[in-house]
Amino acid sequence: MYDLLTHTPLFAFALQEEATHEFTEFEPLFVGVGKLNAAFSLMRQITLRRPSIIINLGSAGSQLHARGTVVCCTQFIQRDMDVTALGFEKYTTPFTDQPAVLRYGLTAPGLPEGICGSGDSFEVNHAATAYDVIDMEAYALAWVAMKEQIPFLCLKYISDGADGQAATDWQTSVRSASSALKTVIHKLRQPQ
Repeated sequence: MYDLLTHTPLFAFALQEEATHEFTEFEPLFVGVGKLNAAFSLMRQITLRRPSIIINLGSAGSQLHARGTVVCCTQFIQRDMDVTALGFEKYTTPFTDQPAVLRYGLTAPGLPEGICGSGDSFEVNHAATAYDVIDMEAYALAWVAMKEQIPFLCLKYISDGADGQAATDWQTSVRSASSALKTVIHKLRQPQ
């Protein structure tokens, strides 16, 4: 992974608040909130410069992983895709060959792994068991990376519990995400 991270990496965040000043040296891409914004922004950037790796960094909710933990997501679910009324498996996009769980992500040594459920809503009452990390962009970014055959690394700083306090907790904790994520990236960029 060292070679990928030191060649021409693309660091993608949803919002500048998640990166603060910690990532300015990498000229990060801010894709905006939600799956459509993420997919469009990433595709546009890929056409301008083809990165050696796409690294999605940002904040996320979780009831399994403790707040302040950085989790490496290697599997992704569209948590708001539900066409079960037509007989499709929950989270599966109809009329595609894509399974409900997208398995496309590198692992990071020493970090817990998670399954990220991405959707176009801020989850405050998490009850699903199919995923343990909640965000709004990672699935779309992983899907584009897979389609473009570019390695993908997804690291999420757990900012809230995806519960009734999530909105308040996120606003407070998101400020801590950048330094925690920068520490992990610094370690991964060291020769092994």
